[in-house]
Amino acid sequence: MGLAAATTILMAATLISRLLGIIRERAVADIFGRGAATDAYTAAFGIPDLMYQLLVGGALSAAFIPVFTEYLAREKEQEAWEIATTFINVVVLLLTVFTLLGIIFTPILAPLVAYEFQGEELSLLISLMRLTFPAVFFTALAGVQMGLLNSYRDFLSTAIGPILYNLGIILGTYLLGPRLGVVGMAYGAVIGAVGNFLVQLPATLRHNHGYRLRIDLHHPALRRMLYLMVPAAVGLSIGQFNVILTQNLASGLASGSMTALRLANRVMQFPLGVIAMGFSQAIFPTLSRQVALQQMEALKKTIVQGLRFVFFLTIPSAFGLAVLGQPIIRFIFQTGQFTAYDTIITARTLLFYALGLLGLSGVQVLSRVFYSLKDTRTPVKVAVVNLLVNLGLGVLFLHLTRWNERGLALSFALAALLSLSTYLLTLRRRIGPIGGRSLASLIILASLASLPMSAAAWGAAELSARWFGLATLHSRALQVLLGVSVGAVVYGVSAWLLRIEEVHMLVDLLRRMGRVRRQPAREGGTA
Repeated sequence: MGLAAATTILMAATLISRLLGIIRERAVADIFGRGAATDAYTAAFGIPDLMYQLLVGGALSAAFIPVFTEYLAREKEQEAWEIATTFINVVVLLLTVFTLLGIIFTPILAPLVAYEFQGEELSLLISLMRLTFPAVFFTALAGVQMGLLNSYRDFLSTAIGPILYNLGIILGTYLLGPRLGVVGMAYGAVIGAVGNFLVQLPATLRHNHGYRLRIDLHHPALRRMLYLMVPAAVGLSIGQFNVILTQNLASGLASGSMTALRLANRVMQFPLGVIAMGFSQAIFPTLSRQVALQQMEALKKTIVQGLRFVFFLTIPSAFGLAVLGQPIIRFIFQTGQFTAYDTIITARTLLFYALGLLGLSGVQVLSRVFYSLKDTRTPVKVAVVNLLVNLGLGVLFLHLTRWNERGLALSFALAALLSLSTYLLTLRRRIGPIGGRSLASLIILASLASLPMSAAAWGAAELSARWFGLATLHSRALQVLLGVSVGAVVYGVSAWLLRIEEVHMLVDLLRRMGRVRRQPAREGGTA
């Protein structure tokens, strides 16, 4: 599968998954609102997610995919599967042990993610965390399969998996939530995680070329993987520690602050996931192959084109979230137990998160560039700096300002921008100039095009509110739809007038996505 086709499939599937993620959060807001129960659910994933990053996240991105892809590129598939066999079996064994230990020692682990929780809130956190360990266990197994399939440039089933995960949580919230409370949502997460694992299993078995129940620790490639994996696991774990520290800081604020951070971050993650995460996932095998074959000029071209395209889409997204934050939050979450006041608090938090969208999107691409170069130490250094800056600014803003959760969101955004700058400077020293002027030009032009877009989007949203009101779900949806649509058209026209070449690339991608959406209908009709 080519890069364009892979990008199209992943971005289309990620779009669907993120839309379901928004529906999922609306279901949570409808049934549970913004309070202590949802704060406990948010905190419950802290330690299990740390387990995932330690055992799977870093190993896949930094070690397994680059090494496995290198063997495939050199047409050594049988030997590649000898490596994969040991890797899979070791990961499954460690995941099993850590999951069982996590469930047993949950009462000791729970205070580490929310030290201010007491009484019933702490008891609920312990119950939820015991359920999230199995959910993350199956998510990790799905991640291992994703690494294998992406190395073969097989992206379809790996893109469907997160969709099933979100559906599981939505069904758990609506069907079990009214009877079991927030615990029902946790059961839904387990069901969704199992679905994510099972949907990838047939494709994994189809590509199987010699998997066995054995562990061979003497293969030289495994030593390379271990050398690459340990720093990457530490780096990603530092990122998870970042999340845990932010949760701890938020646990001392007013009830619901942690939920406001999570919901605002979820909305900000929508464009980040569809654009940057989807694109970086698609581009990673290509980067790894170019490095394996020593195609350095092609590598530089891929990097700068990838960053330009990602920035071209994330910069207007950040402007859009800033001016349409309250209409978006109102439309998605203001229902049931989620009040108008909750909307205001969450939208203000989203404004600060949006400032870091450029940094976050660039980091998604550049971290994979370093992993493809088999450099796992640089991401660790960047993660350490990010942690210290985020923590230091977060504590500073909490003590010197009244921004509360907004201060934590701002510290997160500023740390992300610093991480992007650090990655770019380090990459220049590592492989030489990659086109810094081209990137700077794109950022400036995209920002200029976003100014009239922001004014047009805000004006369209205000006119919609005056003409149709905001009392019903339909009127709120119309306000968001008009604001986003008018803003997108104005941005497209502005970018075209400024002669930004990514306009043509985006048009081609949209055409491909249209073909992807129509393809299943044609196959179904033939059957």
